[in-house]
Amino acid sequence: MNEQDVSEQQVAQMLDTEEAIPLPSYIPHPIPLPLFPPVSGLYEWRLQLYPLPVPLPLPERPIPTKPIPDLPPRPVPSSTPAAELGTLLPWWFSREELRLDVDRRYPQNVASGTVFRFLRTRVHWIANLSRVNLNTWTGNIWYKDGDVASFPFTNVRIQVVRSWYPAQRKATVTFSGGGAVEHTRTFKFKSIYFHPVEFEFDCAEGTTAVTSVQTHDHPNRPDTMPSETLSIETVYKRSGFKVRKSEGDIVPLSLAGADARWSDMEMHDAMQTYWSRFADRAQWSMWVFFASLHERGTSLGGIMFDDIGPNHRQGTSIFNDAFISNAPAGDAAPAAWVRRMRFWTAVHEMGHAFNLAHSWQKALVYDGKGPWIPLANEPEARSFMNYPYNVTGGQAAFFADFEYRFSDGELLFLRHAPARFVQMGNAEWFDHHGFQQANVSLEPDFRLELRANRAKTEFEFMEPVVLELKLTNISSQDQIIDANILSAVDHMAVVIKKSGKPARLFSPYAQYCFESKNKIVKTGESEYESLFISAGQNGWDLAEPGNYTIQVCLHIGAEDLVSNPLHLRVAPPRGYDEEWLAQDFFSDDVGRILTFDGSKFLNKGNDTLHEIIEKLSDHKVARHARVALANPMTRKYKQLDLGESKRPVMPVYMAGGKIKVSPPNVAEARKELAAALTEKTDAAAESLGHIDYKHYVDQFCDWLDKQGVSDEAIQIQDGLYKTLSARKVLNRVLQDIKNRRDSYKHEA
Repeated sequence: MNEQDVSEQQVAQMLDTEEAIPLPSYIPHPIPLPLFPPVSGLYEWRLQLYPLPVPLPLPERPIPTKPIPDLPPRPVPSSTPAAELGTLLPWWFSREELRLDVDRRYPQNVASGTVFRFLRTRVHWIANLSRVNLNTWTGNIWYKDGDVASFPFTNVRIQVVRSWYPAQRKATVTFSGGGAVEHTRTFKFKSIYFHPVEFEFDCAEGTTAVTSVQTHDHPNRPDTMPSETLSIETVYKRSGFKVRKSEGDIVPLSLAGADARWSDMEMHDAMQTYWSRFADRAQWSMWVFFASLHERGTSLGGIMFDDIGPNHRQGTSIFNDAFISNAPAGDAAPAAWVRRMRFWTAVHEMGHAFNLAHSWQKALVYDGKGPWIPLANEPEARSFMNYPYNVTGGQAAFFADFEYRFSDGELLFLRHAPARFVQMGNAEWFDHHGFQQANVSLEPDFRLELRANRAKTEFEFMEPVVLELKLTNISSQDQIIDANILSAVDHMAVVIKKSGKPARLFSPYAQYCFESKNKIVKTGESEYESLFISAGQNGWDLAEPGNYTIQVCLHIGAEDLVSNPLHLRVAPPRGYDEEWLAQDFFSDDVGRILTFDGSKFLNKGNDTLHEIIEKLSDHKVARHARVALANPMTRKYKQLDLGESKRPVMPVYMAGGKIKVSPPNVAEARKELAAALTEKTDAAAESLGHIDYKHYVDQFCDWLDKQGVSDEAIQIQDGLYKTLSARKVLNRVLQDIKNRRDSYKHEA
């Protein structure tokens, strides 16, 4: 390498590559070429036990005439043939990893390690480091996880052997303290990355997967930002991951008709279909799907699927034509703004799949007892995990200082947390968190209420629990809030406690990324939203009969609002049929079908709901079953079809297939929805909840109107008005019912 050969790009590559690069004989100026090779990365130590060598018979020799001093005794002949010795393999029974993080990109001056013993015992440790000299660091071990009794040490001393050739790099670690004898290990360098990961990017026909961005495309950027084409793979490489990109494909929409929007159930089925090809285990692998729009409209930019089958956090979807495609008015480079925002959204949603929370969400949902460190909120962080419009000064201020990276706290988690917390399909979404550290104001501007739309908070056995959130402005002046604050679960934590059992944090199946829209709430006025909490990625939190306490903490502005504790009771089963059906009902499939209002993929769950309707038609759960079974039949239903030939037993990384569309079943849908929504309407409103009941009825009436039966839609709206009026809902809700009913009359 000479002066002409060195460039800034090559210097950057020297920090990001695993290839052997010789130390240059000439250090050019002003290129900041490192004088010494970086040492950060993954190191490994293994204990290898080979079978003891068994000596073979020696050839016969003449007996010497006099003794030979120090002659070793003649070995005993072995019965093992020499040919068999070469077939005996070593047995690995002990292994240790070291992650050294002191240079390269965004160093955290931290070391961490994992000790594996006898295939069962495992302990993870983390230490903050201080440099002693060029090649030596010392530090205190401040975090341990696993079988900590087998690892008493409290201090580390790390000395490295530097080399531009990876095979020559070594790190000698001395563990001490904790009343134990000093213990030394010499680790061999393995990789500059701490974990491997694979990304697969697929996109719907007509949608482009935005997986890279030119950092200088938009003029609003940090002055020190280098000009480069930055890919998603590079972002995660710089965060400590060895990224492999699997070839994606275009998913055809030729049969999807004019409806290019994806519902929760269609997205869920597509993800289930795709990931069913993978093994039933945690993997360092993720699917990212780019589509046009979600059925919620332009306010939803992306979704992270927490739990695919029994595994969690394995895939995300990005909606390119959502609010992220609308540059602010007067922006200097709107096209570049859109590309950057789509890129940010993709990395953000993928960050959730690595188990990262939003920057402002961390302290809200930490319970002080979980396996990871207490997390501090970072509301002003210029991180992929913060919303650009949440910081002071809005998105313009955010991008002016945004360096396309994660915060130091997030990098600490990605690089050094126990692997099960980070790996896709492993620990549950934001594992072991609660809201005991909520920042509650002594003089809040709002009051948060949690309630059920029934005189007595008792639910039938197997009846899904739907509650209602009420947020009231109790201040002396009008307040501005995010219009979606009660809809986005990332702003709240819901804790469910059954009497006599530990509290659990409700963890929904999906996380949504909404556009920030401000809304004025006048003094004394309230906002409402329904809350379905029966099933989520924890399973069925409210399945067993007994008494429960539910409480919600909502993050609003810089404060947290804690609701009243709501006490409710789940009644015991009334007979044998309920007990028998419950074994199939309380399943993951049924939970997903009820959560996403239907599915055409989860056939076993659908069969269970059909049986519920047949045998328990007079129970409240039957109404929920009818709604979930009928909804997919009201529309052309999209499913990702890979074909039987593309469903191998072993995991593969391939894309393809097509979207197939099932036609609506008008007669059956009309029958089931009418039975669920128009018979015993007071009971329907009580079980489904006022908000969801009105939503389903409005949806049903709009659909009937499109079928040309406006008279029936008008009649159902009249029934809705009568039912909700008797239940004393708000006048504005009743007026909305009148307006909708009158719109059908006008069209008729």
